[in-house]
Amino acid sequence: MGGPVPWFGNRPGVWQGGGGFSSVVAAMRLLCLALLSSLLTACAGGQQSLPPGASYVAMGSSFAAGPGLLPYVPGAPARCARSSRNYAQQLAVKRGLALVDVTCSGAATGAVLDGWNELPAQMTAIGTDTRLVTITIGGNDVAYIGNMIAASCQILAAGAGQGMDKCRAPAWPTEDGFQRLDTSLRRVAAEIRSRAPEAIVVFVDYAAILPPIGTCAATPLSAESAERLRDIDRRLRGLTAAAAEASGTFLLKVSDLSRDHGACSTVSWMTGYPAPPGVAPYHPNLAGMTAVAEALDRLLPR
Repeated sequence: MGGPVPWFGNRPGVWQGGGGFSSVVAAMRLLCLALLSSLLTACAGGQQSLPPGASYVAMGSSFAAGPGLLPYVPGAPARCARSSRNYAQQLAVKRGLALVDVTCSGAATGAVLDGWNELPAQMTAIGTDTRLVTITIGGNDVAYIGNMIAASCQILAAGAGQGMDKCRAPAWPTEDGFQRLDTSLRRVAAEIRSRAPEAIVVFVDYAAILPPIGTCAATPLSAESAERLRDIDRRLRGLTAAAAEASGTFLLKVSDLSRDHGACSTVSWMTGYPAPPGVAPYHPNLAGMTAVAEALDRLLPR
């Protein structure tokens, strides 16, 4: 299993100052801290404490829920595929937090704000006593992963000389779709702040899947589809960052954290296409979830 990002140094107090090698180590540690701070941006004031037992609500879509990472949380809705090893579950164990995990595969911002069929709005899990909220959301609003899967299915089917009847056609988002997502993400941030004014709120953006250019066997896509998907990814990251900045909440840039660990990487935090039975294609694997949990653990206050 892959470990945390290489530049995540040891906890304060381990490195010793002085001359020679220890001075180099100290300088490297300062660089590590600077790199870490670039992954987490904040507009809010001083950090609140987050002691063991604090109430923690995790919200979001499949990139937060962890489909395919067994075992699933007992009693959770089956269609949510909510893993007991997703990043929120791992973080809660590390910190001894009282977790309410309402993440759900397939969720869009509407599921967070207004509910989704028989599921209540994820937002209702937040109370005035909530001290930490993490959320990864928005990809389903613009069919990010759905389009990636559909386009990959078509490429493989064509290469095998098969018909397209088993492949859904991509439904590329419109500008209006991105504008609606912008509005929804800002509503999500404002509603969390209203319900839990004392909480530390962290938007966790989507992990990298495609390399900056090109594709590989794990990402069977045409050049045109790959560029369209990179554009969706850029827009999604930008809108998430804007919502976090406008609301004074934190942003953990998993997109940067995972830049060298996409589906085409030697040490990958992401599944490719097609995925093995029971595994969700183009989703974080266990190493990816663990990396996010480690990042949150190091960056959040005690």
